[in-house]
Amino acid sequence: MAGNRGGRKPLVADRRYSKKASTSKTRKPAAKRRPRKKVARRKRGFIGWLMSPFIWLFRIVWRLTWRLGAVVAVLTGLGVWYYASQLPPITELVDGRTRGSVTMLDRDGEVFAWRGDQFGGMITAETVSPHLRNAVVATEDKRFYRHLGISPRGIASAVRINLREGRGPLSGNGGSTITQQTAKLLCLGTPYNATTWETERAYEDDCRRTTLWRKVKEAVFAMAMEARYTKDEVLTIYLNRAYLGGGARGFEAAAQRYFGISAAQVNPAQAAMLAGLLKAPSVYAPTNNLQRSQDRAAVVISLMEEQGYLSASAAQEARSNPAQLSKAAEARAGGYFADWSMDSVPDFLTRDTTEDIIIRTTLDQRIQTAAEEALLWVFDNKVKSGSEAQAAIVVMSADGSVRAMVGGRNVRASGAFNRATQALRQTGSAFKPFVYATALELGYSPNDLIDDSPLTITIPGSGDWEPKNYDRQFKGTISLTQALAESRNIPAVVLSEVVGREYVSNIAQGFGIDNDLASGPALALGVSESTLIEMTGAYAGILNGGSAVTPFGLIDLTLRGASEPLMTNQGIGIGERVINESAARQLTWMMTQVVDTGTGTRAQIDGWQIAGKSGTTQAARDAWFIGFTGDYVVGVWMGYDDNRPLTGVTGGGLPADIWRETMSRITAGWQPTRLPIETPSAQSGAPVISLNDIVADPEIQSVIDNILQGLPVEE
Repeated sequence: MAGNRGGRKPLVADRRYSKKASTSKTRKPAAKRRPRKKVARRKRGFIGWLMSPFIWLFRIVWRLTWRLGAVVAVLTGLGVWYYASQLPPITELVDGRTRGSVTMLDRDGEVFAWRGDQFGGMITAETVSPHLRNAVVATEDKRFYRHLGISPRGIASAVRINLREGRGPLSGNGGSTITQQTAKLLCLGTPYNATTWETERAYEDDCRRTTLWRKVKEAVFAMAMEARYTKDEVLTIYLNRAYLGGGARGFEAAAQRYFGISAAQVNPAQAAMLAGLLKAPSVYAPTNNLQRSQDRAAVVISLMEEQGYLSASAAQEARSNPAQLSKAAEARAGGYFADWSMDSVPDFLTRDTTEDIIIRTTLDQRIQTAAEEALLWVFDNKVKSGSEAQAAIVVMSADGSVRAMVGGRNVRASGAFNRATQALRQTGSAFKPFVYATALELGYSPNDLIDDSPLTITIPGSGDWEPKNYDRQFKGTISLTQALAESRNIPAVVLSEVVGREYVSNIAQGFGIDNDLASGPALALGVSESTLIEMTGAYAGILNGGSAVTPFGLIDLTLRGASEPLMTNQGIGIGERVINESAARQLTWMMTQVVDTGTGTRAQIDGWQIAGKSGTTQAARDAWFIGFTGDYVVGVWMGYDDNRPLTGVTGGGLPADIWRETMSRITAGWQPTRLPIETPSAQSGAPVISLNDIVADPEIQSVIDNILQGLPVEE
C-alpha cells in the first residue's frame, strides 16, 4: 500500500472539485439566475427614425424648461418679496410731484389760471364717483379685479397688434394692466434725484422708457404691489398719480381744472371724458380740442356699456349730452396777465415753489373777455387778411390795479412774448400830455395861446432841427387846448422848451415812465421808449387827480391751507402826488377835447365823457391810443414786432377803434360816469407863448425847484 502510494501523485482539491469552488472557505450555494426573457425589439420604422431627433430635442428642452422655470419662479418670488417689503403706505405715494403749483384767482375769488402741476388733493377708489372708477377700469383694464398684476392675454394681444401695424413688439400698445401703469408712474420705486437727472422731464422720460428688461422689472414690481396693497389701494394710487393734461396730476385736479367740480361729483359723460385722457393727455385735453375730447369720450361710454357699467339708456344720455368745459376752463382767459403776475413774485414762490401757492389777483374776467373780443373783432373786420401786425391792450383802474391784459393777437397764449409789458416802443404824441401837465403845474392855463409857426432849433453837434406838424401845415396862434386836441408838434416842442424839458422829464418819470428819456428837444414828440403798461399807468395818474401809481396785479399770496397770506401788495398802487389836483383836472378837460373834436374822435361812445390821446411815431412804426372814462383807463398799442412801418394806420385810427370796442363792451348796460374835470375860465390875456419866453416868476420857479427835487407839490 505504501509503495503504491509512493508511486502516485497525491490527489489535490482542484482535481476533486470544479475550479470555481473555494479552496479555503465553504460558500453558500449561489442562487440560480433566472433566465432573461428576451424582449423583442420594436422596429422603429421610417417615421420613428424621422421623429427621433425631435423627440430627443423635446426631452432636452423639457428638462431645461422646468429647471429654468423653477429658477425663474424662485427669483420672481424673491423680487416680489423685496419690492413688497420696500413699498410705503399709499398716502406717501399719491402725490409724486417734486414741485408745487400756483393757482390764480380773479378779483371775485374765481380760478382763472394755473401754473405748474396741479394736485387737487387725495381721492380714493371709494370716495371718487363710481362712474369715474368704472370708466377707468373699462378703458384701461377690464380684468383689473381678476388678475395678479399682469395680464399675459393682454400682453400677447398688444404684441400681435404692434407687429401687425409694423412696429416693434414693445412699441405702441403695451398691454399693461392698471397695476403695471401704476408701477411705471412710480418709476418702479425710484424717486427723482436732481443729481441723476437734469430735469424732471428727463426723469419722467427715463421712467417711460420701454425695454425688455424694464418690462420684466415692471411685471415683478406690479406683482409686488398686488401683494402689498388691495386692488382699491392700487387703483387709488393710479387715480391720484395719472397725468391728465393741462397741468393736472390726478383725477381730482383734472375734474377741477376742466369742470370746476370734484372728482366725486362727475357724471358719466364727464367721467368718460376724463378717462379718455389717459390714452394721450395732451392730444385729448378738452382745452386743446373739445370736439376731439368728446369723440374720445364717446368711445369710453361704449366700453362702459359693453361691460355692463352703464345701461343702454344711460349710455345714450351721456352721448347726447357730452361733457362741457367750465366757464373758466373754456375762457382760458388772462394768460398774459397770469405770466405778468408770476413775474411780480420771487421765483422760489412761483416757478420753483415746492408748495402749492394761491395768488389772488386784480383780474376781472368779464373785462378780460371784453378786451380779447374787441381786439379780435377789429382784426377780423378792419384789418387786411394776412396782416402780421400785432396789438396789445391794458385795462386799469385809477389806483393802478390791472383789470385785463392782452399781450398779442393770440389771446389764448401762455408763456408768450407780452407786448403789453415787454415791448419797449416809442410813444409818439401819446407822450404830449406830460408836456402840458408840466405847463399846467407851473400855472399856465388851457386857454393860454401858443405859436404854431415854422420853427428851427440849433442843436449843438447836430445842426439845425426843424420839427413839422403831421399835416405839414401851420396854424399860427392857437390855444394850448387846440394844440393838444389836434396833436400839433411845433406847439408841443415850444412849450417843452419854454417850461424846460428837464421839468417835463421829471413829471413824466414821476408818473411812472422809468426808462431813459431823450435829452433833446424831440423829447416833447415822444421819441423816448416805454411800455404800454407804463403809459397806461401814467394816464391812470391823471385820472386819479395827479398822483403816481404803480401798476399791480397781485393782491396777496397764500400757501394752500394757510389762513394768513404769506405776502400782500399793501402799499402798492397810488403813490406820491406828481401834479396838483387842479392841474390834473384841467388836463383831463383838455384831453376830452382830443376825443370830442381832435384826433381821437373814433373813440367816442354815445353818452360818455372820454379823455384820451392818440400817438403815432415816425413812419407809423407805432400807433397808440390811451384814454379813460370815470371808471377805467384803457391803453392800446399797435405795430409790427420787427418795427416795420404800419400802412395807413395812425393812433386815432385802428387803435382808437380797438379802444372804443373794448370800452363799449366794458360799459355795456352801465350808467355813464362823469370825469373829474375842471373847465378853464375864459381865455387869458397872457402873451403868446414862444421860445422868447423866460420863466422868471418866483412862484413858478419855486414849483420848478420842487419838481426837480422830487418834493410833493402843494395843491
